[in-house]
Order: sequence, then structure tokens, then C-alpha cells
Amino acid sequence: MVQDRALLPQSGQFYKANLHCHTVLSDGHWTKEQVKAEYQKRGYSIVAFTDHRHYGWHPELMDAHFIPLAAYEADLNEPFPASGSFERVRTYHLNFYDTAPQARSGFAALQPPQVYGDLDALNDFIARQNADGFLCCYNHPYWSLQCYDDYKDLKGVFAMEIYNHGCELDGLYGYAPQSYDEMLRASGKALFCVATDDNHDAYAPGDPRCDSFGGWTMLKLPELRYDTVVSALKKGDFYASTGPELRELYIQNGLLHVKCSPVEKIYMITQGRGCKMALAPAGENCLTEAVFPLTGDEGYIRVDCRDASGHHAYSNAYLL
Repeated sequence: MVQDRALLPQSGQFYKANLHCHTVLSDGHWTKEQVKAEYQKRGYSIVAFTDHRHYGWHPELMDAHFIPLAAYEADLNEPFPASGSFERVRTYHLNFYDTAPQARSGFAALQPPQVYGDLDALNDFIARQNADGFLCCYNHPYWSLQCYDDYKDLKGVFAMEIYNHGCELDGLYGYAPQSYDEMLRASGKALFCVATDDNHDAYAPGDPRCDSFGGWTMLKLPELRYDTVVSALKKGDFYASTGPELRELYIQNGLLHVKCSPVEKIYMITQGRGCKMALAPAGENCLTEAVFPLTGDEGYIRVDCRDASGHHAYSNAYLL
């Protein structure tokens, strides 16, 4: 019998977060102040400032309604060809979120050893960053031109990007649910998933090429504070979205209960081929809940709520 439990917290409030953002401090086009203003206009309460190779801790932006997560993005690239072109170079991009920036002084972003293919060295670097109080997220594997062998033995990451909006606009490289399942199957361990913008803002809001406001993560918190955000990230008290809302997710009496905003399809994905689904008539967003029986042999379960426009709400994977 599968144990009863709430997979998303039953108390608290959801807060909208962009966990991958670039500013003028690296290759973005907005200042950190512009990022805060534009994202707050659209209902965001949390932004992680993940500038390339630049540690961003901006406490002056913090107030009762906005949390700036201290972070940076590190990279590890294959050797460049003689032409110098980056077009076919495989790369690891990793976001590091600081769990306790208030206790840090004079920190500079660190880079992993630049030896592509030495996964032991990369895993050791991640382990040292974890020990120093950073959570590591594995970014956009599709855009990075990476395959199973590049990430199957990656260790020390708490989450991966199941959707990256900037990469999707860059060339349909944004969705990575297969990579998520492959990482889960390879490790057999808990791994969370996030949806992000990875915004650089070369194009203004309203332009179809604007890479802000397309992928976000909804964190359920008792109240909005830096420490509650960190706690939710560590525990997986969140879901990823490009549109739909995932409102409740719990197991009771051997049944998985899903409650969401109106969608066309609700899927329960498992470690194997035992996918279960609830489907509305094509083009109709009329499903707001589904119930799926569990055997306890699923390995893990995760939920994908998909609306008629092709937007998703992704739960984290939960081990059974």
C-alpha cells in the first residue's frame, strides 16, 4: 500500500519565481532594477540573478514583496574548433543558488575545471559548492547539445531545467522532459525540475522574441522570506509551469489526486511505460482534476498537466 502523503504542501501560498536570469552584469540587456520592476509587474515575487560567471547578491532589491536570490551560472565547454565557432560545442551550464548569502563576504563566482569529459572533476566541483552552501541546477541539456552520456552520472544537482524559455525561442531547444526521465532512471534518486526564462532581454516585452515571462516555477511558502524560499527549493515544494496551475497533489488511500487549472490533458508518468492519463475532448480545457490508482511499483511518479495551447504544468518526480 502506498503511504498517504501531501506531495505539495497543503498550507501556504504559491509565489512565482524566475530561477534563471541575466542582466547587464553579464550578457543581459536589463539592469537588475529593470528586472525587478518588469517581473513584479507580471506577478513575480522571486528572481534568481544567475549572470554568467558573476555572483549576484543584490540585497538592496529585497523587500516584503520581492526576494532576489543570490546566484551565478558556471559553464564547462568542449574545446573550441579552429574557427572559434561555438555553434557545435557541447557545454555544461550550471546555476548555483546561494542558500545563505548574508553569511558570505567577498565571494567571487567559481568555475569548474575546464576539462570536458572529466566528470569526476566536475562532480567534485559541484560537491565542494554544495558543501559551501550552494544548490546546483543543471541547465538546458538540449540547447547544450548534450546526450545521455553527458548527464547520466552527474551528481550533486538538486534540480534540472525541464523547460527553458530562452532556449525554446532560440531554436526549439527548450523542452527537456526526456532528459529529466533519463536522469531519474539512471540515478534512482530524487531530482526536482524547474521551468525558467534564461532571459537576456534583447527584445522588449510584447515582441514575439522576448525571452522573459515564458517559463516559471511556483514555490509554495508559509510566507515570503529568503529562508523559506531556500527551504522550498531544498524540499521540492514547487512545480514548474509554462501556463497551467497545479493546485493540489496528494496521495490518499492508494490514489494520486491531481487538482489544477482547466486543462485538456492530465498525465501521470512513471519510471516505466505505465503512463496513465485523463483526456478531455480535443481542444477543450475542461479538466480540473484527475485521480489515478497506484500500485507502489511505479518507481517514481510525476504529473504533466497540458492545456489545449500546448502549455504545461510539471510536477516534480516523487519516489515511491
